[in-house]
This record gives sequence, C-alpha cells and structure tokens, in this order.
Amino acid sequence: MSYILPHIFQQNVIMARRYLSKNILEDQQQFTQLLDRYEIDIFCIDDIESTLDHEFSNLNEILENLVEKEFLTRMERGKYCRKNFRDEKVIGCYLVVDGIISYWSALNIHGLTEQFPNTVFIQTVKVKGDKNIFGVAYQFVKINPRKRTGIQQEGFGNHRYRITDKEKTIVDCFDLPQYSGGYPELLRAFNDADLGQDKLIEYCKAINNLSAIKRMAFLAEFLGKKKMSRFLKFAASKVNPRYILIDPFGQEEGVFNSKWKLRLNISENEIRSICNKQY
Repeated sequence: MSYILPHIFQQNVIMARRYLSKNILEDQQQFTQLLDRYEIDIFCIDDIESTLDHEFSNLNEILENLVEKEFLTRMERGKYCRKNFRDEKVIGCYLVVDGIISYWSALNIHGLTEQFPNTVFIQTVKVKGDKNIFGVAYQFVKINPRKRTGIQQEGFGNHRYRITDKEKTIVDCFDLPQYSGGYPELLRAFNDADLGQDKLIEYCKAINNLSAIKRMAFLAEFLGKKKMSRFLKFAASKVNPRYILIDPFGQEEGVFNSKWKLRLNISENEIRSICNKQY
C-alpha cells in the first residue's frame, strides 16, 4: 500500500496540470487581448464568451492556464478577475447575481458616516454564505423580495455596481440596525442626511416595519428635519398602541413618548448630544 499511494498522488498531480502550459499560448493571448479590448476586469465564466462576442473551444483550459500564470485570479467557482483588480464594491456585487451594496457600507459611500466598515454588506434575495476574498470580508444579508427597491447604479462599464440610494440606506438601517455600524452612528446619519420624504414613505411601505417607522418619525420631528410633514402624517397613520424602545439594543428604561409610542431609553439630551444639536 505504501508503494501505491505515492503513485496515485503523482497521477492526480499530472491530471490536475494536464491543461497547464509553461508559456502563454496563442488562444490565451487572444483571450487576454479581448479582455483588454472590451475593458473587462471581472467576469463570470457563464457569460464571458457572449460579452467578448467570441467562442473558445477550450475555455476552461485557457482560464486554468491564465490563473496558473497569474494573469487572472479565481474569486470563487466560475468567477474571475484580473490579478490586480480589487474594487470591493464591484467584487461584492459580482459574488451574487442580484447583490446590492447596502447598510453600513452604503452609509459610508453616501458620506453619512466617517467610520469605515471592515465588512462589505451586500443585500440579496438569495441565501449566500459570507466570504473573505483578497482579505476583505463580505456579509450577505437576505431580504424579502418586496424590500428590493431604491437601487441606483454607480461606476462605469465593467466597474458598475448597485447600491441602495440615500433614503433606502437609512430605511434599511432602521429596519435591520445591527448592520448599521452602531445605533449612535445611525442617529447621526439620519440627522445629517438630506432626505426626500416621498422616498422615505415609499421605502417604509416596502419594508413594512412599524418599529422602524415610529423611530424615524420621532427623530424627524424631534430633530426638526425640514419638509417632513407628509412623512410624519404617513407615520402617524401607522402608529399602534404598543410601546417600543427608541434604541432596540438598550435597556428597558427611560420616559415614555405617548405620541409615537416609544420609550426613550436614550434621553432627549443624549440624542441632541449624539447629533450635535444645540438648543
């Protein structure tokens, strides 16, 4: 048995390298030239031929060789990028077909937080396990399809990516505040953001989270945000008798706000201080 195992291992190594060649061959060179021509830095094996408008009889062999020679990097099965391509926003959206940059990551991109998240948050309607690629952590948050709205496109060409717009980012963070980078940071972002009330109403209807609506309505009124009358009227029509905490992660304490049915476990003075509001 001790003589058979090394022989089997050697055969497996030979089979694994059967497609690999030492020098870049004509078909490999043609593939890289087409990537240059079409300005492709990241791609899926399933659609690269249609993107390049060219079919290869040995595409898998070409890709194996180009990965081995470090012209390309395999991010995960069937997904490749140029060796030095590291745009985490584009990569994050490529890892799942419907991916959207969202939550804390989107807050940062929209300039609503100075904190830089050490995880890229990707919203998707699919189940996908978290990934770490090129030293960057990607966390995939599965949402109900009805919540997939408020999306804008950024970047150009092959570097395009999807991101929730400013209002949807705020609404999403109140919907799932555990992905917002911390509740005080979310309060500051809400205070600083120039928000369109009609978009807020539209996105609140999509997430259908009454607790999030009540918290945002109280803050909009308390912080004196301008042009919020329609949003406040909408929120008031949704209020129910059940009291909730203004900070969902805080203690069961604080005074009660009867209008919005909230318990202020962060005091009004603390909210002013967090948001740098002077009265």
